[in-house]
Amino acid sequence: MKVIAVASQKGGSGKTTLAGHLAVQAEMAGQGPVALVDTDPQGSLSEWWNEREAETPLFARTTVERLSADIGRMEQMGIGLLIVDTPPAITSTIANVIGLADLLIIPTRPSPHDLRAVGATVELAEGLNTPLIFVVNGATPRARITSEAAIALSQHGTLAPSVIHQRVDFASSMIDGRTTMELNPSSKSSEEISKLWSYVQERVARLSPAYPASPNHGMAATAGNNGAIYN
Repeated sequence: MKVIAVASQKGGSGKTTLAGHLAVQAEMAGQGPVALVDTDPQGSLSEWWNEREAETPLFARTTVERLSADIGRMEQMGIGLLIVDTPPAITSTIANVIGLADLLIIPTRPSPHDLRAVGATVELAEGLNTPLIFVVNGATPRARITSEAAIALSQHGTLAPSVIHQRVDFASSMIDGRTTMELNPSSKSSEEISKLWSYVQERVARLSPAYPASPNHGMAATAGNNGAIYN
């Protein structure tokens, strides 16, 4: 099982929306079973998942203190991928999660404030030897600041080639527990998420050759009511 953490020191980076969308896209791409963990006290990812009618991705009810042990149990259950949302601050919680992750995704909006805020998260990941990638998120189409942000971020780490733009369908999807891919599979937003997941999948596969680069249909996880994993 591989663990992907989504973290950003600055609030409003769109990390919760990105975590949910990547989990659903990974399931659609055949990389399941996928599970989500919400370590943000605000519980936005939990609230979004509770609104979902679909039973996938699964939701793991755990704590940061139990996460390491629960990762082992989830792997034994057949979970192939775990995506963890984190609080919008540099805390011991984030350090613990990043330390357990195979890959860290840092979503960053193309603004000077957001770009200045990535430094602490990068330093934390480097100190824990956790590979990271930046994702330009909430960008305005054809805005000059988007390309400037991409150049700035690429000087500090690996930048995902798929830019996620600010669109109404992302906000709408978080209301009823769905994603843009489920609301409108042919939308530009869905295409961006699909491309981003393809890149993330390839990145994880390069970091760990044992991770399946092609769909894995041989796993079966045991879940509780409504797709939640109770540990």
